[in-house]
Amino acid sequence: MFSGSLVAIVTPMRPDGALDFAAWERLIEFHLANGTNGIVVGGTTGESATLTDAELRELAARACAQVRGRMAVIVGAGTSSTAATAERVRWLSELPVDALLVVTPAYNRPTQEGLYLHFAAAARSASKPLLLYNVPARTAVDMLPEAVGRLSRLPGIVGLKEAVPDAARVRALAAAVAADFVILSGDDASAREAISCGARGVISVTANVAPAPMSEMVATALAGEQLRAQQLDGRLAALHRALFLEANPIPVKWAVAQMGLIGPDLRLPLTPLSAAHQASVRAAARAAGALP
Repeated sequence: MFSGSLVAIVTPMRPDGALDFAAWERLIEFHLANGTNGIVVGGTTGESATLTDAELRELAARACAQVRGRMAVIVGAGTSSTAATAERVRWLSELPVDALLVVTPAYNRPTQEGLYLHFAAAARSASKPLLLYNVPARTAVDMLPEAVGRLSRLPGIVGLKEAVPDAARVRALAAAVAADFVILSGDDASAREAISCGARGVISVTANVAPAPMSEMVATALAGEQLRAQQLDGRLAALHRALFLEANPIPVKWAVAQMGLIGPDLRLPLTPLSAAHQASVRAAARAAGALP
């Protein structure tokens, strides 16, 4: 279930800041029709920092009701507080989701032992599988392979989204974790290489814009067809770069809005994509076949 091309799906919003559930339904159908293997609801790309618990619950519940088992539904559950994270995974576990994604605590910069204890507490409160999420560029803390290896042997912790774009890191993780533990790339530009080092797929920003090409590239890489995967990834390379010209999800929401799937709105403190970058994002989306 936790393999292939999974999308860190954007959260559509109306100009008044309310969630746009009609667009949410369109997005989910778009991914079902284009080979996406799963959606991550309320992750970084989904503007998790500005979603209320009630909004996250409704997004997740609506996604589960619409998907009906046709692809995985994973929900972002992490906070910077261990107690708050444990409580969130408890009530999210009551929904018919497939897993919960729990990010390393941001801002307070725990030790490796603190990270271990944080995730162990979350796992004890969950009744759904947990996927760890390491993204030091966002959180200012890097969970190292030794800590992940320990956590991989705890009941209920089944995988990791690793956003350090380093093949050596993926190889170290693969050597450290339990045999059935799933490693997923959290970096589109290095996902193909990560798969060659033992990752089972990617939780992708690029898949918001080009889900079918991303799904094909990942499936090809998993099948061991490295030359073909490299060719497919080459067509996506400009998009991988362009979607991070400003802080995620600013460029990707602009691109998906250009595709007519959502409106352009974000919540402060995020602001719309600057005019200086719009031509680059548009050209990259065209190169990937997402825009005419």
